Amino acid sequence: MQETVVDTLAPLGIALGAALLALLVVQLVHVVLLRAGRQSRFLTDLANRAHRPVQWVIVLCAVYFSVRAAADGASWRHTFLHADQLIIIAAAAWLLAALLVVGEEAALSRFRTDVPDNRTARRVHTQVVMVRRVTVAVMAVLAAAVMLMTFPEARLVGTSVLASAGFAGIIAGLAAQSVLRNLFAGLQLAFSDAVRLGDVVIVENEWGRVQEITLSYVVVHVWDDRRLILPTSRFTERPFENWTRSESALLGAVLFDVDWWLPVPEMREELRRALESTDLWDGRVSVLQVIEATGSAMRLRALVSALDAPRLWDLRCFVREHMVTWLRDSHPAALPRLRGEMSSATPLHATLTGQTHTTDGDARVFSHSVDGRARAEAFTGRES
Repeated sequence: MQETVVDTLAPLGIALGAALLALLVVQLVHVVLLRAGRQSRFLTDLANRAHRPVQWVIVLCAVYFSVRAAADGASWRHTFLHADQLIIIAAAAWLLAALLVVGEEAALSRFRTDVPDNRTARRVHTQVVMVRRVTVAVMAVLAAAVMLMTFPEARLVGTSVLASAGFAGIIAGLAAQSVLRNLFAGLQLAFSDAVRLGDVVIVENEWGRVQEITLSYVVVHVWDDRRLILPTSRFTERPFENWTRSESALLGAVLFDVDWWLPVPEMREELRRALESTDLWDGRVSVLQVIEATGSAMRLRALVSALDAPRLWDLRCFVREHMVTWLRDSHPAALPRLRGEMSSATPLHATLTGQTHTTDGDARVFSHSVDGRARAEAFTGRES
């Protein structure tokens, strides 16, 4: 009995020593990378993100090989090594995912999105994020498959599963039709350049910015801080407006309804002065045109330009407020008004008193003839 305990504890002691030695080596490498990473952001990210998964992989591998060599013939050896092998596979998948994130951040650091012309950077960010998510999902599935294949029973089941893969694929396709549609739609959005992270879009009658694109849904940050969550297939099957697909700079229109008395050239000059007084304008477009002149008013359209959608919105509000104030102070007669005409068939006294519905007899009695005016004066008591 004593030999059995010794035979059991000795391999475990060797495994524990190997684990501590592996931890010491990993810690030393971590410290070296942190010191070297003072001048390299890549090494710093690598040391921080890969530290934990590397610890698990190295320690588990050291334990696996030490137990395999020292516990030859032990009854618990096979079960212990199998469990250790499963954990090593999971830790290796974790390490690959961490290295993928480090590589992603290193690639994205070369493309800045905080500059005015960031179309290419936003496209790269969208594609890299989508590729990373797909790759992580594939690695998780492969890791689970490898873990299952370590069981002899799973290998036998795999033969029958492959034999019925056609039928199972049909059933899965029908059951997960919407999921697969959104999955392929997400990949299509990432590589078709139809929409990118940070794009300004109008979807479902809402103005917002694309905040997140996943394999199943898209998050749109609406202007009032709401989040509009839509399936990715919505952007491939139905139309939407993308204000920043080709470039961030945009044109905006401000409409004014004014009276015909307004001198349009003066308003055009005032618009130019207003735009030159604000840094919201990018200096490209300053246009004022009469786009409609019917009825009792003219409709003017002011076209202005800005570097991006938020600045354009603020610029349009600024132009609208400035020009309304200028119209009110400088040309009050040009403000919108309603016109009407008085018919000559309406008697003057009916117009003054508001009684416009008169009979023919009243019109003859109080007519504009000499006798009619005399009768009117006598009727009202007016002295001649």
